[in-house]
Amino acid sequence: MATIHDVARAAGVAPSTVSYVISGKRTVSAATRRRVQQQIRLLGYRPRATEPVGRSDLLALLAPQRPGIDTPTIMRFTAAATIAARAHGLDLLLLTKDGDPGELRDAVIGSLADGVIALDVTATDDRVPMLTALDRPTVLLGVPDHPNAITCLDLDFAAAAMLCIDHLADLGHQRIGLIGPAAAVHARGVSNANRFRQGFFDSSTRRGVRAVFSAYDGLCLDRLLGDGVTAVVIQNEAAVTPVMQDLGRRGLVVPQDISVIAVGPHGGDPCTLTTVEVPAAQLGELAVEMVVDRLDGSAAPEIRLLPPRLAVRASTSTVDRTVESVE
Repeated sequence: MATIHDVARAAGVAPSTVSYVISGKRTVSAATRRRVQQQIRLLGYRPRATEPVGRSDLLALLAPQRPGIDTPTIMRFTAAATIAARAHGLDLLLLTKDGDPGELRDAVIGSLADGVIALDVTATDDRVPMLTALDRPTVLLGVPDHPNAITCLDLDFAAAAMLCIDHLADLGHQRIGLIGPAAAVHARGVSNANRFRQGFFDSSTRRGVRAVFSAYDGLCLDRLLGDGVTAVVIQNEAAVTPVMQDLGRRGLVVPQDISVIAVGPHGGDPCTLTTVEVPAAQLGELAVEMVVDRLDGSAAPEIRLLPPRLAVRASTSTVDRTVESVE
């Protein structure tokens, strides 16, 4: 295992300089600090967990690669977060391994990250106790059942579901289908999928309409259309194009035969779909700002849910006739 002397030799500095970079007790030039930090990472040197760590100007982004993850949204978030970090003189360190909490803890400590942003947050996320004990400014993109005073940020997905149901119910739809993320996402209990689905059913009950849910797979439209839905809400960006193509192959015209709302990170021209946008870029910028505010000691932990907005376009319309079932 690498020692502080190995790092000093590789960086061409004295061991005391490495110690100053880690502790922040003395000023070290930016060039020297970055050279030392680079060797720390390359050699895998890990300070003791109890050793005081000065500012490294690094933020760790925990973005585990898991089944069903919404890669386009993650990429938009990451790109915006990277730009925001650079505006504050920070670098973003992407950690994609889906390791156990102990491995993640070692990775964060070993990288000397000043703060952490965690994606793919689940209801019972086992990273929360580790992140709490790590005592570094942290933002979760999502809201677990027990955030332990860690700052959480996301779109208000329950309110987003309510907007969809209210819009379709106002148009006269009585049976509304929801195509969610892949089954693996729901099995993990991913926060945004849980909150949107629960909001969907709660709002359906409030409006007196029938809600039908299906995780996205090759048979989801068969199930929903077989149940007589006249409108479909798609909370899965990767599913939008295949679903629209499948509707066309079945001879169904949107919105005359079936209304469609997409919940995702885009929806402007030339898109004609009615959408509730997931503002991935805005969330990326805000996540970095919230970590920086915690680093500066100017913010307390909070749960911030951005209000959703429904953009009505050409894919939703009133129900012209009662449809018992669509073959």
